[in-house]
Amino acid sequence: MGNLKVIEWELHCEALNNFTNFDLINTMKIIKIKSDRKTQVLESVKNELRRKNYSRRTEESYLGWIERFLDFHRNNNPLELAAKDIEEYLSFLAVEKHVSASTQNQALNGILYLYKNVCKKEIGWLQNIKRAKRKSHLPVVFSRTEAQLIISKLEGPIRLIVLLLYGSGLRLTEALSIRIKDLSFESKQLIVRDGKGQKDRITILPEKIIEPIKEHIRKVKNLHQLDLSEGKGGTILPHALAEKYPNASKEFGWQFLFPAKSFYYDKEKKIKYRNHFHESTIQKEVKRILRECEIEKPGSPHTFRHSFATHLLESGVDIRTIQELLGHQSIRTTMIYTHVVNKFSGVKSPLDNILT
Repeated sequence: MGNLKVIEWELHCEALNNFTNFDLINTMKIIKIKSDRKTQVLESVKNELRRKNYSRRTEESYLGWIERFLDFHRNNNPLELAAKDIEEYLSFLAVEKHVSASTQNQALNGILYLYKNVCKKEIGWLQNIKRAKRKSHLPVVFSRTEAQLIISKLEGPIRLIVLLLYGSGLRLTEALSIRIKDLSFESKQLIVRDGKGQKDRITILPEKIIEPIKEHIRKVKNLHQLDLSEGKGGTILPHALAEKYPNASKEFGWQFLFPAKSFYYDKEKKIKYRNHFHESTIQKEVKRILRECEIEKPGSPHTFRHSFATHLLESGVDIRTIQELLGHQSIRTTMIYTHVVNKFSGVKSPLDNILT
C-alpha cells in the first residue's frame, strides 16, 4: 500500500513537471512573439518619423516613450489597447513616477504619434488622465558680469559657440547646426535652419564676433580642403537633398561651421562624414568654467540664451522682437523673461533704512 502511494506521488510529480515544461515553452514563445512585434512597431515608427523629416532628438524621444508604453502593457498588440490603457500609463507616470507636466506631455505626444501615423487607429478624447502638476520655474540667468567672466575663460571654437548662444540667442543644437552658407556678414544676420518645430528663422549676428568667425572659417576651409585631398570631405545633408544634389555634401557652403575633429560612420547609410561638435563637449566645458569661477548657479549653455533674452529686455527691446529672435511660437513663452528682469532696480528695502 505504501509503495502504491509512492508510485502515485512519482507519477503526479512527473505529470506536473511535464506540464510546467510545456507551459514554460509556450510562455517563452509568447514572449518571443511579443518582443518581435515590439521591434517591428518601433521600426515602423522610426521609418515614419524619418520619412517626415523629424529631428533625431524627437525620434529618440518618441521611440523611447513608445517602447516604455508597450513594456508597461507587457508588449501587447497596440491595436488591442484602448484609450483607457493610454490613460492608465500616463496616470502612472504622474502618480507613481512623479514626472513633470512637460515629460508627461512628451510621452503623450509619442504615443499619439504611434496610433495616428503607424497604427492608423482613432483613440478619441483622453479625459481620465491624472495630470502631472505644472510647476512654474523661473529660468536661470547669468548677470552681465558673470557672462563676461565665463566667456573670458573659454578658448577656441567652444568660445565662439558660446558667443553665438549669448550674442544671437541660439539653442545649443542650433549653434552646432550652423553651416557656412547660413551666415550673412554684410547684413549681420544668420539663418537658423530647422529650429524647434522644424522652423527656420533669422536672428542677429553680433558685429564684434564677425572677424573671429571669419578667421575660424579660414581654418575650417583648410581642414575641408585637406579632407577633399584625401578623398573625403563630405558632410550629412538635411532631408532628401543628398539624393537631389549628390555632390552638394562636398561643397564648402554646406559644411558645418563647427566640424567635429573626427569622422562619423553612419551604419544605416554606409557613409563616412564629418559631423558637427557634440553637445556634451560644450556642456562639460561650461560646467567646468562655472566651477572654476565659483558661480553657484545651476547654469548650462542654454543659460546664455536665457541671458540674451533677459538682457535685451532690460535694454528696452520690445517683447515681440525678442519673441521673433528666439523663435517662440507663443508670446506667452517669451513673457517668462519679464519675471526675471531686474525690475526692482532702485527700490530700497525698509531694512536698509533702519540698520546702521
